[in-house]
Amino acid sequence: MNLKNADILSIDQFEKADIAEIFSVAAAMEPYAHREKITRVLEGAILGNIFFEPSTRTRMSFATSFQRLGGAVYEVADLSSTSLVKGESLYDTSRVMENYVDLFVVRHPTQGAVQDFAKATSRPLISGGDGTGEHPTQALLDLYTIMKEQDRSFDQLDGLSIAMVGDLKHGRTVHSLTKLLSLFKNIRFTWIAPEALKMPDSILEEARQLGHHVHQTEDFKMGIAKADVIYMTRLQEERFTSKEEARLHRGRYSLNRRTYEQCCSPKTLILHPLPRDQRANEIDMDLNDHPALGIFRQAANGIPIRMALFAMILDVYPFK
Repeated sequence: MNLKNADILSIDQFEKADIAEIFSVAAAMEPYAHREKITRVLEGAILGNIFFEPSTRTRMSFATSFQRLGGAVYEVADLSSTSLVKGESLYDTSRVMENYVDLFVVRHPTQGAVQDFAKATSRPLISGGDGTGEHPTQALLDLYTIMKEQDRSFDQLDGLSIAMVGDLKHGRTVHSLTKLLSLFKNIRFTWIAPEALKMPDSILEEARQLGHHVHQTEDFKMGIAKADVIYMTRLQEERFTSKEEARLHRGRYSLNRRTYEQCCSPKTLILHPLPRDQRANEIDMDLNDHPALGIFRQAANGIPIRMALFAMILDVYPFK
């Protein structure tokens, strides 16, 4: 896949070789991400960082990545600050904004809206999260983190065992990560969720048809046992029709040091796309200094991954 001027909307766009190339470029971006080296290859370019839904890590990570490459960032951080509240269509918003920027990152709470924005503009666009649909760059940085944390080569990802826990119905990060891991061989998925929040059937069937082992359970301790990776998630309360319905599931699964040490190997990696909800305590604070907790290093890995995508889309890599 040639990423020059490409949109990044779904993991379905990629083949395994594409992921290997992105990770290779991301590795080359590491010294620039840490400011051990400086580049200005995107000087004069402007990113439209358009977030119609709250975000901390994703929005700041994309902005930082573009600025590390020398570009400038124009941000919209909330729907109420746009002319959409005056009745402007998403199509018109997209067509107007494309005159001001070279590339978009867009997050929207409604599934399909990011794709609609991309169809309207001639500028390349990266999804920053599409309702309950996908979050492709999060999946890329998650897999990049697994490789780094467990010292695996790209070819050693075959046979990985991963337990995904929590709100799998609404969690776009687990949807994209499942699609991404399904490009490899013999992945062992354990999906731990209450019946009402289980992984969508379409994603389950796709994984099974590709020959992967899929096990669904509500038993947390049994589910995380023998996993190489535990991927905890937040209850997506904003996706529920009522707060009362959401509260029924809050705090259903919580990982603390005692449970981890009882059920898991010391090498089992703990990930979470963040934010972790202190009210639900998905990952207890008693794990904060545990070497298996990779959540903050995971968040940091968004920088080289997103730098790589910007550099490839805007065709400035290799640097001259």
